[in-house]
Amino acid sequence: MLDLRFIRENPEKVRWAIQVKRVDLDLDQLLAVDQAVLKLKRQIQALNEEKNTNSKKMGKATPAERPQIIQRGKEIGEELKSLEPRLRESEETLRQLQLLTPNIPDPDVPVGVDDSENVEVYRWGEQPTFDFTPLDHVQILENHNWADFKRIAEVAGSRSYLLKNEMAILEYALHRFVMDRLMEKGFTFMTVPSLTREFALVGTGHFPTGRDQVYYLPADDLYLSGTAEVPLNSLHAGEILSESDLPMKYAAISPCFRREAGSGGRDVRGLIRVHQFTKIEQFILCKNDPEESRRWHDTILGNAKEILEALEIPYRVVEVCTGDMGAGKTKMHDIESWVPSEKKYRETHSCSSLGDWQARRTNLRYRDAEGKVQFCYTLNNTALATPRFLVPFLENHQQADGSIRIPAALQPYLWGKEKLG
Repeated sequence: MLDLRFIRENPEKVRWAIQVKRVDLDLDQLLAVDQAVLKLKRQIQALNEEKNTNSKKMGKATPAERPQIIQRGKEIGEELKSLEPRLRESEETLRQLQLLTPNIPDPDVPVGVDDSENVEVYRWGEQPTFDFTPLDHVQILENHNWADFKRIAEVAGSRSYLLKNEMAILEYALHRFVMDRLMEKGFTFMTVPSLTREFALVGTGHFPTGRDQVYYLPADDLYLSGTAEVPLNSLHAGEILSESDLPMKYAAISPCFRREAGSGGRDVRGLIRVHQFTKIEQFILCKNDPEESRRWHDTILGNAKEILEALEIPYRVVEVCTGDMGAGKTKMHDIESWVPSEKKYRETHSCSSLGDWQARRTNLRYRDAEGKVQFCYTLNNTALATPRFLVPFLENHQQADGSIRIPAALQPYLWGKEKLG
């Protein structure tokens, strides 16, 4: 959420952000409602001041003057009774428009319409060549009896999956490997619930838009979160932290849920686009300082790159363009892992900087060295998400005999085995 003063003083910057991020928002309407709110506040303030002045007159008023003073007091009361509901309604309209207002992209972010205009900035690893006919991940899983897609779809619906035997162990081994690496880097690691209240989804910017992607439990008035970022961003909601508490480096694992509304017909086979998954998220709270935020962006992006390199997965990093980056983000990079069966890179990790856009929504603040209360900056990055990551892992490490080679860094988490299958 942008500061209203910033919006008033920089309408052209905000209008540009609305345009390049393709946000459905009428800025002129927001500015008009803002002025209406300010006008109503001035009117109410003036009436309250007159009400106080009018009340004080009663002490010195003559019997002849008192009826007029009483009558004016009643008139003021009626005017306030009329204006105050209008103010509350206008303030709520303004808040909803403000929640839709996008953050301003960094100056160096590429301007584009969609993911086709993202810009590759880095590439690592050689795409594997095979002296045999390679299989896709579904064939690999079925050949080893490592998954069941048909039976579990009868139980849980489409886009469900069931992993078995070594594949179930491999999934947990990958997460444990990532946990250890992040804790070695000083992150506070935690498990967090998937259930969340509405305010937390508003706080991250998933609401008010994006409701069609989230599962809702009406009997409990709770939602199923699609990322640990949601609870992490609200852990300190309403608090005023000390600058000495920052930065806070959190990493959390949670079951995640996503309806995938509007993606019908896309990536329905196998593990690419499922409704339930498990994800480890890096989350940073830091000072209100663009340079420090940029350093943390590079750090958590670097952590994800190191994980992929240790697991020997070829990847590329793309800088995400304005039309693909989301309303709240000032800067975003995706890491795309190589998928041999498709002969293309697929997004497996995402790194985002949001400035104080989320903190303003969550009321997440700290007191700086001069005693001034500031809004924090927030950043987040995918450290690992499964089962999607199993797709490039299985396909890149498959061997001619059908086995899956295990990179040296992961072997301690799999009984020292050099291969599975």
